[in-house]
Amino acid sequence: MKRILALLLVLSAVLALAACSKSPAVTKDEGTTLVYGSGDYTRINPAMDEHGEINVLLFSGLTAHNGSNEVVAGLAESWEYDESACTYTFHLRDGVKWHDGEPFTAADVKFTIEAIMDPENGSENAPNFEDVEEITVPDDKTVVFRLSAPNVAFLDYMTMAILPQHLLQGEDMQESDFFRHPVGTGPYKLESWDAGQSIVLVKNEDYYLGAPKIDRIIFKIVTDDNAQALQLKSGEIDLALLDPKNAKDFTDKEGYTCYDMTTADYRGILFNFWNDYWTENRDLIPAICYGIDRQAIIDSVLLGQGMAAYSPLQRNIYNDSNVEHYDYDPEKAKTILEDAGCTMSENGFYERNGKEIGFVISVMAGEQDRIDIAQAAAQQLRDIGINCTVDIPAQMDWGGQMACLIGWGSPFDADDHTYKVFGTDKGANYSGYSNAAVDSYLKLARETSDPEQRRQYYAKFQEALAADPAYAFICYIDANYVAVDGLQGIAADTVLGHHGVGIFWNVQEWTIEK
Repeated sequence: MKRILALLLVLSAVLALAACSKSPAVTKDEGTTLVYGSGDYTRINPAMDEHGEINVLLFSGLTAHNGSNEVVAGLAESWEYDESACTYTFHLRDGVKWHDGEPFTAADVKFTIEAIMDPENGSENAPNFEDVEEITVPDDKTVVFRLSAPNVAFLDYMTMAILPQHLLQGEDMQESDFFRHPVGTGPYKLESWDAGQSIVLVKNEDYYLGAPKIDRIIFKIVTDDNAQALQLKSGEIDLALLDPKNAKDFTDKEGYTCYDMTTADYRGILFNFWNDYWTENRDLIPAICYGIDRQAIIDSVLLGQGMAAYSPLQRNIYNDSNVEHYDYDPEKAKTILEDAGCTMSENGFYERNGKEIGFVISVMAGEQDRIDIAQAAAQQLRDIGINCTVDIPAQMDWGGQMACLIGWGSPFDADDHTYKVFGTDKGANYSGYSNAAVDSYLKLARETSDPEQRRQYYAKFQEALAADPAYAFICYIDANYVAVDGLQGIAADTVLGHHGVGIFWNVQEWTIEK
């Protein structure tokens, strides 16, 4: 648990948003420049952290995802799978170079995946590779993975950014200065990083798919949605992911294009099962789930953009729509509370064994939609007699909090963001959730390639999760990107992931005219 909590503190720092946006105007140098309104970064470390939008610009994996989220060739031009030996053999492209000019080799692949697998490094991505028993490098252009059991999602997971062994050998994979001066094989390379202000990238002329068309991309640190909207209007930035209320101001506004893109990104209340409150009151979580009016939150907070959530797989082919939805039913919520021995006190909140029923939802500062969703859900729960409040701490206390407004979701294989999120003691299980049936069905589902069998296992997983909820699922959100009209090449139909990540998948093809 200590390792997981330490990792969470680092992760929250990576994604932490500053209290204000006082970045000076960014100078657009000669050539074409795209200025993107970005949250802040304290490091760029794709092996340890998952959600940095900037990762795909700087780094490449052995495989990649196309606009339909299908696996395609990346740094590996081809591969074979020996089912009898449970072995993947990847053949690497010729002539790929790191941004510093050094050759990319199979040894870099072995180094990266072994670093992720090393428990001492505390990577949240480690569960993706826990079946890897051996990695061998027959030559500089070939790398072989032998697995202990089948993992149907393995090719998806080989989209993992590969890191340079020659710069990281012997370094601390959490603390190395490399992660403030990253060197990759991606379409762009780091030119400069002004902490809290901007990260400037320039095109990689040696990129294996060809040099990008836009010369420079500036990640301008603008950590507030309102400020990003103002800077879009003033021409200081060219592209930003906005909350629905700010994005609405750009609908039909001359000079801008709105991309209201579908995501697999859901929001919900994570219950911290390391907190003693849930040891005593875990049986009341279904009442919380029934007490949330999801559609009302979608209508008021998301302006109708999104859909009610009941499962982590609603954007996946293996979703089971017959699972318990926990549709809004305040009377049923009250019945559950009263059947569990709760009684209404004079102040309008339930009590059990002399203790008030209520909890605090913690929300990271900066993401206005999460704050608004949490506050709306808390009010609905107060209305049924659960004293729920919202806290926006300067720094998240992952070990001590009672609950938080979580976001997760993946548009890729169903194993992604289920196995490592809900599996006992897995790298991204930040709630301490443990359910033997959930563990069993997730393992069976990742080890079978038969689609119908996988469908049955994932249906059983969703049933077990609904019977013993890890989260109170609330909604899936759309990603409201707004761009200047001169920016061309965004694939509007791509289903995006958590934090709206994925829009840059084909960035080397983009153009911009101003």
